Amino acid sequence: MTERDDPAVLRLTGIVKTFPGVRALDGVDLEVRAGEVHCLLGQNGAGKSTLIKVLAGAHRPDAGQIWWRGETVTFADPQSAMSAGIATIYQELDLVDELSVAENIYLGHEPRTAGFVRRPAQRRAARDLLGRLGHPEIPAGRAVGRLSPAAKQIVSMARALSRRARLIVMDEPSAVLAHDEVANLFRVVRELTAQGIAVIYISHRLEEIREIGDRVTVLKDGATSAMNLPARTTPTRELVTRMTGRTIEYVFPERRDFTPSGPPLLAVEGLTRDGEFADVSLTVHPGEIVGIAGLVGAGRSELLETVYGARRARAGRVRLGGAVLRPGRVGAAVRAGLGLAPEERKSQALLLDEPVYRNATLATFARFARAGFTDSARERAEATRVAGSLQLVPADVRRPVRTLSGGNQQKVVLGRWLLGDTKLLLLDEPTRGVDVGARADLYGVIRSLAESGVGVLLVSSEVPEVLGLSDRVLVMREGRIVREAPAAQLDEDTVLDLVMAGSLREEEPS
Repeated sequence: MTERDDPAVLRLTGIVKTFPGVRALDGVDLEVRAGEVHCLLGQNGAGKSTLIKVLAGAHRPDAGQIWWRGETVTFADPQSAMSAGIATIYQELDLVDELSVAENIYLGHEPRTAGFVRRPAQRRAARDLLGRLGHPEIPAGRAVGRLSPAAKQIVSMARALSRRARLIVMDEPSAVLAHDEVANLFRVVRELTAQGIAVIYISHRLEEIREIGDRVTVLKDGATSAMNLPARTTPTRELVTRMTGRTIEYVFPERRDFTPSGPPLLAVEGLTRDGEFADVSLTVHPGEIVGIAGLVGAGRSELLETVYGARRARAGRVRLGGAVLRPGRVGAAVRAGLGLAPEERKSQALLLDEPVYRNATLATFARFARAGFTDSARERAEATRVAGSLQLVPADVRRPVRTLSGGNQQKVVLGRWLLGDTKLLLLDEPTRGVDVGARADLYGVIRSLAESGVGVLLVSSEVPEVLGLSDRVLVMREGRIVREAPAAQLDEDTVLDLVMAGSLREEEPS
C-alpha cells in the first residue's frame, strides 16, 4: 500500500504492549488523516499514554504494525519518531525554563556553522515560526520560565514545526489554560490542520471534542472500543458509554440538604497577598463542601496555598477549630488537621519513583516508625486498606506511583489524608486530567469524606463540577470574592457571567 492509495497518514493495526503484570495495549487500531484533528478518548488507564509513547518512539510495541505515510515503520527511539515527522506535546511540557524561547525551539538541532551555533539565525527562524502560529509577540530571546502556560504551549508547537512535523500529538493541551486561552489554542490548531498537518488531540473535556475535532477514536481497557466516530454529531451518551459503560459525563452523588450547625471549622478573615488576592473572608463548617469558582489567575490556588501555610499572607488570619494557624507553617497546619491536594500532583504532591504505599503515608509517616525503624508491613497494610476503599487500579501498593494513570495518582493523593486525622481538606482542581469514570469515583470519595464530618474547600475550573459537588459556592474574580450563595441557587450561566464580568467591562467602549 502506498501513500497515494491510503487516505491515512498514520495507521496502527493490532498494537500490543505489555509490562510486568499489565497488558497496557491489547490490539489497538487507529487511523489518522492528513489535515484532520483526530480526538483520542478513554478513561485513565485505558492505554492512551502508552499509545502516545509508542508513537513517540519511547516504547516499542510487542505486536502490531505502524504505517506512517504509506510505509511500515518501527521507531527505535524518540529521535527516530521526530525525524520521521511525529512530534508529541505532553501535558507536562518538556521545556527548559532557563533557556530562551529560540533555544528551546531548536534544542538538539541548532543551526550551526563550523560547529558554532548561529544564534541570530536561530532567533530569526524562531520568530518566523512564532509568526506562523499567529504569536509574533512572544520574544524569541526571553527565558521560557517567564512565559505564561499558554505561551509555553505555543513554544512547544513551534518546536514541533521546527522539526517539520506532519503529525502533532497534543496530550490534554487545555488543562492549564483559561477560557480565552483555549479559544486561541483552537485557532492555532485550525491553522496547523489548514497546512495539512494532522493533530491527535487528547482531552477529557467532551465539549472541546465537539468544537475542535473531526473524528474520534475511543480506547477502553487497552483496546479500541470505537473508531472514526464523527466528533460533532456522535451523542455524548454514546461517547461516555464507549469509554466507561456509563451514560452521563458528570456523575455527582445525590445532592443533600446541608444545614450547618455550630461554629465554623475554618474561618478565613481578611486574608491578603499583594498582587494575588485581597481581603478574602470565608468559612467552612464541619461536613460542608464549599466550592470556589473563578478564572485561572483569579487567585484561587494562591488562596488555598496561603490557607495551608505554603504562602505567607500580608494581612488577615486563618482559624481552624477556633485556633489561629501561624502563617507560613505547613507542618503546624497539617498537625492541626489541614490537608491539601494541590493542582500539580506530579510536581507538588507525589514522589513519582516511590511506591504507592510510601506516597500514601507521607503525611502520617511518624505513625509507622518505632525505635528508629519503619514498620513497612504496617505501612503497606494501611495503604492497601485505603487503596481498596478508593478502588485504586492496579491495587498493588508496591508499584511505583509513576506507573499509575492520572486518575489513580489523584486517588493516592486523597488517600494520604484518609490515613490521618484530617479535619479540613483543601482540593485544588481535584479532577484535572481525570476521565469521567475516575471522576465519578473521586466525587463519591469527596462526598463520603464530608459526610464523615471533614470540611472541604474546593477549587475547580469546571463550573458544573463546582455546582454539582458543593453545598455552597464562592465566586472569585480578580482576587476578590464577588458572590456567595448555596449551590442550588446558582446555575452555570450566572457563574460564568460573574467570573467574566471584569474582562467584559474592559472590552466595552467608554
